[in-house]
Order: sequence, then structure tokens, then C-alpha cells
Amino acid sequence: MAQIGAAAVCVLVTVVVFFGFIKDLPVFDLFVEGAKDGLRTAIQLLPTLIGLITAITMLRASGVLDMMTHMLEPLLGVIGVPADLIPLMLIRPLSGSGAVAYVTELYTVYGAESDVGKMAAILSSATETTFYAAAVYFAGRGYKSMGYTIPAALCGDLTASVLAVLSVRLFG
Repeated sequence: MAQIGAAAVCVLVTVVVFFGFIKDLPVFDLFVEGAKDGLRTAIQLLPTLIGLITAITMLRASGVLDMMTHMLEPLLGVIGVPADLIPLMLIRPLSGSGAVAYVTELYTVYGAESDVGKMAAILSSATETTFYAAAVYFAGRGYKSMGYTIPAALCGDLTASVLAVLSVRLFG
């Protein structure tokens, strides 16, 4: 399967270069200009990403994540959310890699076919790394205010989380 993906990328690049030459475009010059723009964007995003990564590391190391889990457990337990799923609900909007590591841990403990494993799979695929995506997008566009973006996105994440639990309870 990996060979098919690599071949598809090569074919796509070849087709783009071919059509560029047909249209008499300076393909290499355009590539270099696009690479410069990409590098400028990456440098512009770097401070925001460093701040976000630092905040996530501090949140996990300080024990705040555990404290928030214990605070939310009685409330979310009422609607059937397993206690072990709460940290994933809190990590996912912050860190995709942290969420993947936690899902892997849940699979190791419960198995991928368990209810908790199914809920974790649905939750991690139906929600977004809200803060990361917003930080990258807004910093890349130079916006200073996010307005209602974060609250709306977090409402979407909460809805997806609750529906992940309910769907496994009803159909799992």
C-alpha cells in the first residue's frame, strides 16, 4: 500500500510539471517561490506553536489534567462517560500526538474492541485539535482576535465526545 501512495505522489508531481511546461510556465521558479512563501509562513507560526506546546507540557506535568478529570468525573459519569475517557476528552483539543498516545494506552489496557476502545476511536477521529488548529490558522492569517471560534469549536468537540459515548452505548 505504501508503494501505491509513493507512486501516486510521483505521478501527481509529473502531471503538474508536464502541464506547467505545456502552458510555458517557469515551473522551477514557481516551485522556489512557493517554497519561500512556505518557509516564511512556518517562521511566522513558530512562536505560536512553541507557546502552545509549552502550555500543553505544563498542563500535563502540573497535575491539572488529573485534577480536571476528577472534577468532571461525577458530571460526565451521569451520561455514561467512562472515567478513563475523560483525559482523552481534555487532551484531544490541545494535542493530537498526546491524544494518540493516550488512545494507544487505552487500547493496551482495554483492547480496541472494548467499549472504551471504540469510544476512544470515535472520539479521536470525530474531534479536532481545536487550540492547535486555531493557533496555526489565526497566526498564519495574522488575526489577533478569535472571537467565537474557540467556544464554538469546543462545543463541537463536546458534542462529538458525547455522541461517541452514546453511539457505542446504543449500537456497540
